[in-house]
Amino acid sequence: MTETPETPSSFEAALAELEEIVGRMEAGDLPLQASLTAYKRGAELLAYCQAALKDAQQQVQVLEKGVLQPFRPDEGDDA
Repeated sequence: MTETPETPSSFEAALAELEEIVGRMEAGDLPLQASLTAYKRGAELLAYCQAALKDAQQQVQVLEKGVLQPFRPDEGDDA
C-alpha cells in the first residue's frame, strides 16, 4: 500500500480513499499484512468522515434553530 497522508484534505477525499480501500479489500487480492494495514487506514478514514458529518450536522442544527439570523437594523424602534 502506498504512503498516504495521515489527515485527508477533505471529506470528499477521505470518502474516495475509503471507497478505494473497500474495493481492494472486497476483491480479495491483498495479502494478510496489506489487508490489516488497509483496514486500519479505513478505520481512520471512517472516523474522519463521521466527525466531519457530525460537525456538518451540528452546523445545520444551529442554522435551523435560527441562532444565526440575518442582520436587520432596528425597524422604527425609536426608544
